[in-house]
Formats: sequence, structure tokens, C-alpha cells
Amino acid sequence: MKQYYVKDLKPDDSHHLEDRFLVRNADIRDGNNAKKHLYMTLADATGEIQAVKWSLTPDEITAFSKIKTGMVITVGGRCNEYMGKKQLVLDTIRGQAKEGSYDKADIFKAAPESSTSMYDFIISRIEAFKDEDFKRICLSFYEENKEKMMYYPAAMSNHHAELGGFLYHVKRMMMMGERACEVYTNLNKDLLLAGVALHDIEKLNELNSDENGVVEDYSLEGKMLGHLVMGVAAIGDKCRELGISEEKCIMLQHMSLSHHYEPEFGSPKKPMFPEAEMLHYLDMTDAKMFDVEQALKDVAAGEFSDKVYTLDNRKLYKSTF
Repeated sequence: MKQYYVKDLKPDDSHHLEDRFLVRNADIRDGNNAKKHLYMTLADATGEIQAVKWSLTPDEITAFSKIKTGMVITVGGRCNEYMGKKQLVLDTIRGQAKEGSYDKADIFKAAPESSTSMYDFIISRIEAFKDEDFKRICLSFYEENKEKMMYYPAAMSNHHAELGGFLYHVKRMMMMGERACEVYTNLNKDLLLAGVALHDIEKLNELNSDENGVVEDYSLEGKMLGHLVMGVAAIGDKCRELGISEEKCIMLQHMSLSHHYEPEFGSPKKPMFPEAEMLHYLDMTDAKMFDVEQALKDVAAGEFSDKVYTLDNRKLYKSTF
């Protein structure tokens, strides 16, 4: 069992700690006086913290250049505060921890529900579609990709970057989509939920995730095209394979292409029908509420969170009631 969880670390220069953490990223950078320093983002199931080891020796540069995203390493050091945030100043890095020497549940952040239950929930909603074309295409994608979906995150970092994050994101969007259709009765429920099911489907190929839901990098196709454009191509291929009409195919493709809304976020087209518009807001709502929840989960009542980068560097307040 871990002794030191990220959420419990407090700046205390006098206290030395040593424990195992997941490497989210690692980078050796040039510093002053021709020195090189190691900067890392370390994590466990409770959160992330920035870490630094100053003034590397030549041997350390050689050794630490082998540290990669997804490794679990043992480090020793002290928790300080830097620019208003916690930072680990490292004295020692003892290398990669052996698998089996730690509890994965302590190290790897995961969605709060089992992947099997989330997958079954999504499939149950798809099977309830009245539109057989939307049912067939969604079931085809989900059955073909079930193994990946059991562990894939929905992002490399930020919202739903966790084991099972892809399914957690889709499930909550489907739940919200069902309620939206109760209020906005002009929405085609099957079309909206099919868009929810498929809007991020190519993240399964855009990201290179390991079995713990940790992404080291984007795939070549992910870097060059991105999951929105990849989704358009995949949906088109699947529609041709299943004999789905051109109109339905184009509408599903448009939902993939437009759900980020703005060109600077990858969408060359804004939504052009109600279900596509609603899909964007479902996606944004779930992403932001995820970030809000994460920022406040360890904040004491009556206090503010740290600044949240994904929420325009706002600090969030946790009420006392």
C-alpha cells in the first residue's frame, strides 16, 4: 500500500518522503550555468503533481532519459510550493518499480464505475433505438472495439484521462441526452444518442493507450488528422459496409466533424441541425463538469481550489452546505 498519496501531500520542506508514482510525462531541459534538470508530472489514483530533480550528473542524464510515460517509478524527495502549486523536489529516483510490487488501484486513476457495467449500459440504450440503421452502425462499432473500450481513456490529459474514461464520458453524455430529449421534444432521440455513441469513436485509434489507460502519445494518424476527421472516414466506411443511406451517413459524419464547434478546436463546420448542436453542448458539459468535480474533490468546505487550467484558470469554491 502507498504511504503517500498525491492528494494528501502538503508543502513541508523538512519531511522526506519516498514512494511509487506513475510517470505522466518526463523531460530533461537545459537550465542555467549549463546544467540540465529533469521535470516530470507524477501521478497516482488520487491526482497529479509536478516534480523536478535539479542539476543532473552525466550518469543521471543517461539513466533518466530512459524514463517514459506509463512507467511506475520510486522517488524520494520533499514537497514544496512553487508558484502557488505543490511540487516535489526529488533527491533520489530509484528506477522502475516491479509490477506486482504495488496495487494498481493505488497508482492508476480509473472511472468510478466498472467498464463492463458502463459498456452494458451504453449497449442497452443502443439496442432500444427504433431506427434500425443507427442501431446497426453503433452496435457494429461497439462490438468490434469492445476490448479497447474496457480500458481506453477519452483523452491523453485533462477530462476523462483515466482507465475506462471513454465509456464513462459516453455513458454520462447518453444519460444527459435522454433528459434533453424530454425537454426539447423536437430532437430525434435515436440520432442524438447515435451521435453521442460515435462522436469520439476514433479516439480509440487517435490515442496510443496502454492497458492501464495511460497514453504515451498520439498515433501518426491521430497527429496528422485527429479523431474528428478520422471519425468522418470511419463512419463513411461503416455506412457503405452496412448499406446505410447517404443522408443518415452524412448527418452522423457531420456530428463527428462539428462537435468541437470552433475551427481552433478542430471543427471546420459548426452544427447545422438540432441534434448536432445538442451533441456539442452535451460534450462540453460533461467535459467541464468532470474538470469541476476533479478540482473540488479534495477541497475542504468553504475553501477554493487551485486554479484550473481547463476552466480558464479559475479557482472554484466548495460550499459549506
